[in-house]
Amino acid sequence: MALKYSSVTKKVIMALVGLFLISFLIVHLSINLLILKNDGREAFNVAAHFMVSNPVIQAMQWVLFGGFILHILLGIILQIQNWMARPTRYKIEGFSHTSFFSKFMIHTGAIILAFLILHLIHFFFKAKFGHIGEVMINGKAYEDMGLLVINKFKELPIVIMYVFWLLFLGFHLDHAFHSAFQSLGLNHNKYTPAIFGISRVLAILIAGGFIIIPLVIYLS
Repeated sequence: MALKYSSVTKKVIMALVGLFLISFLIVHLSINLLILKNDGREAFNVAAHFMVSNPVIQAMQWVLFGGFILHILLGIILQIQNWMARPTRYKIEGFSHTSFFSKFMIHTGAIILAFLILHLIHFFFKAKFGHIGEVMINGKAYEDMGLLVINKFKELPIVIMYVFWLLFLGFHLDHAFHSAFQSLGLNHNKYTPAIFGISRVLAILIAGGFIIIPLVIYLS
């Protein structure tokens, strides 16, 4: 009984952390889309400067990193528990077991993690520890993060890598959102189908929105 309760608790925590990470992705996407605005990267650079200079945002940054680590660890633990609890396949599997995205959540998660590390190297660590040129906006100097992004996405191998990665992110999100609601016990015949639909729409919009950025930059 204790093990069962522990497993349920892990799923609830993972669901809450997952919803938090999805909300981060939406905010992150809204800022990144500013790079496509035809204003000489001003809006993007101002927003990026705010994100790296605001003390509240900087404090939340560590909460975000903690959320990623917790999500990864719980995902690995729960997957191992599932493998140990079901050493043989069900003779007749339900939808939750036959769903492609449900079956391969741990695999898409591992791919996302690998590319996330590369993403941090390309942008986060470069912004924190590397040298970035400055640009003047309304008489104030800002680090030109926009130029860094544009230069990266002018390289075809980088664009292909990011599109590949973001497709897997979309696959992961397709199952993650509605799965989080199920883990929280929020199931009902009336609104569960709507949650499944919202999950699919969110996955397409988030992954598609991020994919548009490198494609537009490379093709422009």
